[in-house]
Amino acid sequence: MNRSQRAYVLTVAGILLFSLGVAAGMAGSAWLAGAQGKFGANRTSVSMLLLLAAVLGGSAVAGVVLSRWFRQYFFSLEQIAEDVALISAANPSHRVQVEGGESLQKLAKAVNSLADQFQAAVDDRESAILQARADLEGERNRLVSLVSDLSEGVIICNAHGRILLYNHRARELFHRQPSPKGTGLSGVGAFIGLGRSIFGLIERTAITHALAQIQRRLEQGSNDLTTRFVTAGSDGRLIRVHVAPVLSSQQTPDGFILMLQDVTEQLKVSDRRDQLLRTLTERVRASVANIRVAIETMEEFPEMTPAQVQRFRQVILTESRGLSDSLEVVLQDYAEDLKSRWRLESMLSDDLVWAIANQMETSLGVTVHTEVKNEPVWLSVDSHAVVQACTWIVQQLMRRYSVRSVTIGLQPIDRFVALDIVWNGPGLALQNLGELPRPGLHPTQGTISLQEIAERHGGEIWSQTKPFSNQAYVRWLLPMTQPKHLGNVPSVKQKSDSRPEFYDFDLFHQPGQTSALDQRSLATLTYTVFDTETTGLNPSAGDEIISIGAVRIVNARLLHQEVFDQLVNPKRPVSRMATQIHGLSNDALQGQPTIEQVLPQFHRFCEDTVLVAHNAAFDMRLLQLKEAQTGVTFDNPVLDTLLLSAVVHPNHSDHSLEAIAARLGIDAIGRHTALGDAMLTAEIFLKLIRLLERKGIRTLAEARTAAEQTYYARLRY
Repeated sequence: MNRSQRAYVLTVAGILLFSLGVAAGMAGSAWLAGAQGKFGANRTSVSMLLLLAAVLGGSAVAGVVLSRWFRQYFFSLEQIAEDVALISAANPSHRVQVEGGESLQKLAKAVNSLADQFQAAVDDRESAILQARADLEGERNRLVSLVSDLSEGVIICNAHGRILLYNHRARELFHRQPSPKGTGLSGVGAFIGLGRSIFGLIERTAITHALAQIQRRLEQGSNDLTTRFVTAGSDGRLIRVHVAPVLSSQQTPDGFILMLQDVTEQLKVSDRRDQLLRTLTERVRASVANIRVAIETMEEFPEMTPAQVQRFRQVILTESRGLSDSLEVVLQDYAEDLKSRWRLESMLSDDLVWAIANQMETSLGVTVHTEVKNEPVWLSVDSHAVVQACTWIVQQLMRRYSVRSVTIGLQPIDRFVALDIVWNGPGLALQNLGELPRPGLHPTQGTISLQEIAERHGGEIWSQTKPFSNQAYVRWLLPMTQPKHLGNVPSVKQKSDSRPEFYDFDLFHQPGQTSALDQRSLATLTYTVFDTETTGLNPSAGDEIISIGAVRIVNARLLHQEVFDQLVNPKRPVSRMATQIHGLSNDALQGQPTIEQVLPQFHRFCEDTVLVAHNAAFDMRLLQLKEAQTGVTFDNPVLDTLLLSAVVHPNHSDHSLEAIAARLGIDAIGRHTALGDAMLTAEIFLKLIRLLERKGIRTLAEARTAAEQTYYARLRY
């Protein structure tokens, strides 16, 4: 109860007590007058009754007038105060709307006029800030673009080991562990994300040892401030890590950069080469020893008979041939190891065609036409090798047949993509072309055949003439890569929120809450904002989770790229009412992983964060009911945007997601999908943090205490 409500209750109570006191006094006077005589008593009683009725009637009229006055002024003034705080802290486009007398309307008009000026000033300030940040943002984007394009993994951390930036290659290195068969999940490798600790991905002792080496070199004045080590990933892969410091203006370590390279295959290749070398050494030693013995014997005993000499010659010949065969086998195996060094990378088919055509036109001056059928697909290729090989083929056509125009075609054939080079003229025998003359495709800078390049890509290449035409072509079959299946979530129309305000869960005494965390500022904490969709609205009666969506907030920034989005097979039918809300049918959930497979993954995604949800007790109750089944316990601290909205807007009765979003000027798009609701809740939460600060609520403990005192926190279902 706020101050105005308490004043109203006390005033009405005072009027009632005063009226009761007057009535009691009149009753006492009437009783005393009765002792003076019957006639006098009757007359006094009538007078007293009339006076009592007048007092009570006057009190009732005063109460009604006072109640109306309170509603028009005190309560309206409280609402205006809330609206002013909303305008100044979260939504400058919000305007005051109150019912009341002329004075209140003038006040509202004056506040709205100031709000117009404030919004104009905010717009000007934001424009100036955007302009001032343009160059800085450009530099940042160039850095991010540069890091993203690197073939090696890059992770940048602060001095405490918290991740500040990482590229896609680093994400791949820590997300490649295969998931258990049949789960449909992305694997259980460690999560990489902004604000997370690098020590959850790489052994702490290895990094601290590397940083200690760098510190020692700094103290010695050395210019070589990089060090390296090899560590094992969570799935057993070997990763070479290069560590370099980020120095402050005082030349002290302010953070560090990790360059990551998967060397598992390289080390395997090295082991194979070592084995080949050992095998070759043993074979050569034995063969050379036999040849040497035969030659020395022939030199020492020149009087040997021709038959004896022939036997020694045969030994030399046999050992020489064996030595030659061994060398040939070793060289072939070594060549296979060289080819295995190539790195195939994902590339869109349209981009590959453009690269080939551009190279041909630029370096050879030929006219290139393109014919691409169907939508672009993803290929796994060594793009440099493919472009150079196609350019070399056309170069041979120009030299042999004076071809000056070719057509590059691309069409899918089963699981392959057919890359065609078509020209007018006779066919081309690829086997007679020889090998590519030092095109820079091979680590030894030697030559390589077209067939070898095709085999390395898992495809075929050949040439033939089109029947009944003067055209010939070279066809290269390149296998398509399988895109990651993200799942199809049916689109549904926006509906009103039908979830109950469910509080059969204690949000305020989670075991993961600590005094150190409680004193942290709300703006500096890391959050996982999540939402669930279910088969129905009664978890205790057996309703199950069918979708979990979540997004992370780090340093008051919503990280759209760091999300968790997974459908769940509930092993029971979805109610018709629930399907009408979220659009997920039984057919859409068939083949999806079960809650036993999904919840451990979600638990890892939420590690070391504060959980945030709208009507959080409903979602937390769902997770709590699965503890015994999955072995996963969510003991993270929890904040509820429904309760926090009641803290900052106590005079508003509607605290649904749609109502809060409308008050805060947020577009409610993508409602009633788990990830869509999580995104909307996250945007709301970021604005609520600013409004809470206006009320002096800045830490996690203060926010939880304020939420616990709201009306909604006292509800039980």
